[in-house]
Amino acid sequence: MSYLSRVFVYGTLRRNEVNHYLLAQASYCGTWVTAPQYKMVDLGAYPGVVKNGAGCIEGEVYQVNAQQMADLDRLEGYPHAYTREVIATPWGKAWIYLYRGNLRDRAVIPSGVWRETIVRRRWSR
Repeated sequence: MSYLSRVFVYGTLRRNEVNHYLLAQASYCGTWVTAPQYKMVDLGAYPGVVKNGAGCIEGEVYQVNAQQMADLDRLEGYPHAYTREVIATPWGKAWIYLYRGNLRDRAVIPSGVWRETIVRRRWSR
């Protein structure tokens, strides 16, 4: 029997994004928005989320096995660049990756939707 867990993703791991291939074999649960207790920051090629904000974060929830979770941890630089914590979702508890780096000079994404930032960046060139 394989260990199963859920993960909440909000950036490059979402469908149609560059790192989604890591979740291609995972079971998609659905799209969800967190409670208003986070802040999303623009880290350039990807976002970061920190706790103790007042914003909601939009993302997707997936059920993953132990190998998929290990692959996600490697991508996210867990536990050094990102840490994780468990949050409640409509499908049960799920891990969310939280950014651990310096926030100085990082633009906040007030909507909590990283895709909107990408679209704006692409159209502004």
